[in-house]
Amino acid sequence: MESETFSGLYLSKEIRKSIKEMGFRELTEIQEKCIPLIQEGKDIIGQAQTGTGKTAAFGIPLIELLDPNNKNTQALIVCPTRELANQVSEELGRLAKYIPQLKVISIYGGLSVDSQISALKTGAQIIVGTPGRLIDHLDRQTMHTDDIGIVILDEADEMLNMGFREDIEKILNRTPVSSRQTLLFSATMPGPILRLTEQYQKDPVHIKVVKEELTVPQVKQYYFEIKDNAKPEALKRLIEAENIKSALVFCNSKKEVDKLVIKLRSRGYPAEALHGDIKQKKREQRMDRFKSEDIGILIATDVAARGIDVDNIEVVFNYDLPQGLETYVHRIGRTARAGRPGLAYSFVSGKEFGKLKDIMNITNTEIIQRELPTHRDIERIKENRIADDIRMQIRRGHLDKYDDFVSSIAGDDMNYRQIAAALAKMLLKDEK
Repeated sequence: MESETFSGLYLSKEIRKSIKEMGFRELTEIQEKCIPLIQEGKDIIGQAQTGTGKTAAFGIPLIELLDPNNKNTQALIVCPTRELANQVSEELGRLAKYIPQLKVISIYGGLSVDSQISALKTGAQIIVGTPGRLIDHLDRQTMHTDDIGIVILDEADEMLNMGFREDIEKILNRTPVSSRQTLLFSATMPGPILRLTEQYQKDPVHIKVVKEELTVPQVKQYYFEIKDNAKPEALKRLIEAENIKSALVFCNSKKEVDKLVIKLRSRGYPAEALHGDIKQKKREQRMDRFKSEDIGILIATDVAARGIDVDNIEVVFNYDLPQGLETYVHRIGRTARAGRPGLAYSFVSGKEFGKLKDIMNITNTEIIQRELPTHRDIERIKENRIADDIRMQIRRGHLDKYDDFVSSIAGDDMNYRQIAAALAKMLLKDEK
């Protein structure tokens, strides 16, 4: 059933259908405060941390304000990194799913300029990009700004920290000034941000979302320093070493989710994917199977995992560290349900230690480093597990018919010890 808070907004049936399919149940604070004002055409200064629902806060009213029948670019969203640009572009694409004539294009470094030029020629009402590559297209005149009525600066403080102030000003100066609606979102409001708002916004409404203290004390949190290409093997080792039966694994992209599912299935693990490209009915079926433990490992993106409420998740894996710090808390909180303790493992590459430190600061929690188990560690763990199972069976008794079975195998050329060793080899799946 649709949330009362969303039903209270003036939204098209297409957007309502997308919101419902994406699992949004109720408005976050930033969404509740921003959406009506943006729909009214107000300039906004939105002060909120990443992970508070900012993209939907500007994305929902943005899509409502655009003319899908006009193929010219009508909105420009500027992001500090290509990862965020991709994330924003994907979420806008999901929100506009039932408005097929509305197109979103991502523009950032690392992709072929020629392919981007081709995409721009076909037309897109929304362009999401990083400052440097947007300036490149503006200089080449491959991107036209005449019809741009809305410009959004996402994570403005991060862009200034990265030295993009001049690029931002160039972009703003080359979009229509008098008719432009300018939305700025930033976690902090240092002097340079305030000067930008004074220069480029018209009577902006300042919306500040106070960050609640984020912590999940009942979840034990650990991290492993791992190179990106070693993550699949690391995940496999931890699942084997700890005999994990129910795990939720978070990746930052649909592509990574699909790749990981293939890798785990090829190694015999019951893994399924959950992301925005999977039809709602199938996502619901997979969730039901995960709850009933028919699926042991669910690999998901953050957007697709909204609304997951399963009591028996043993461990949450941050296969990729999330883009937003609050998102980390939302992820790991899914393993501590119904009064049970939880466990969270994060894979961290060398370049991500700054983000890990930020997560520890914002959650006021120490995330402890651990070493991956070696192959020999896993062998010993399996051996001990099987030995414990054998001892338990002996204590329980009722082994007479199995004793007869073993006796039937034993003979002059085979003794009980050899038979036990062969069975152990089979149980340990030793192929040697």
